[in-house]
Amino acid sequence: MNKLGVTIGVILGVLFVILAVFYWLTPAGSLPSFMPGFIAGSGIIHFKHGLVALILAVLAFVFAWFASGKKAS
Repeated sequence: MNKLGVTIGVILGVLFVILAVFYWLTPAGSLPSFMPGFIAGSGIIHFKHGLVALILAVLAFVFAWFASGKKAS
C-alpha cells in the first residue's frame, strides 16, 4: 500500500494543480459543459474553483508525503 498510496497521491496532486491552472486561465463560457462553473457566454474566471483545486492538490501531496514515510515498528 505504501508505494500505491504515494503514486495515487502524486498523480491526484498533479491533476488538481492542472485543474486549478485551467480554472484560472479559462473563462466560464469556455469551460467544458460538464465542469462545475460552466456558464454559457460568460467571461468571468472562477478563482474560487481554482483555489479549491489547489488546496486539494496540496492535500494530495501531503498525503503522498506521509504515505512515503517510514513504517512504525
